[in-house]
Amino acid sequence: MKKVVLRWILLAISVFAASAVTSALGLGFQANLQANNLGSLLVFLIGVVLLSFLNATLGSLLKLMTLPLSCLTLGLFSLVVNAVVLMVAASFNLGFRIEGDGFRAFLAALVGSTLIAFINGVLGVFLPDEKDD
Repeated sequence: MKKVVLRWILLAISVFAASAVTSALGLGFQANLQANNLGSLLVFLIGVVLLSFLNATLGSLLKLMTLPLSCLTLGLFSLVVNAVVLMVAASFNLGFRIEGDGFRAFLAALVGSTLIAFINGVLGVFLPDEKDD
C-alpha cells in the first residue's frame, strides 16, 4: 500500500511539472492548483487517480487494439495513445485541463503525456525496491 501511495505522489509531481513546462512553452496543458487552497490540491490528486485508472484500463485496451500500428511505428504510436488518455482525463477538469481544440489540444496532450512519462520514469528511480527475503 505504501508503494502505491508513493507512486501516486510521484505521478502527481510529474503531472504538475509537465503542466508547468507546457505552460511555459505556450501550450494549453495547465494544472488548476492554488497556493493556499487544500480543496484544489485534493481535486488535483483525485484527477491524478483518475488519470492512472484511465491509463490502466482505457490505455491498456487502446494499446492492445493498436498493437499492429505500434509495431509498425516501433512503439511510437503508444505516445499517441498516452496523449488520448490524457485528453480524456483532462476533459473531466479534475485538477488539470487542456485548453484549445483540434490539433493544438492534441499537441499539448502529446507533449504533456511525454513529459509526464519521462518525469515519472526519472522520479521512479528513487523508489525503493521491495525485495522478498
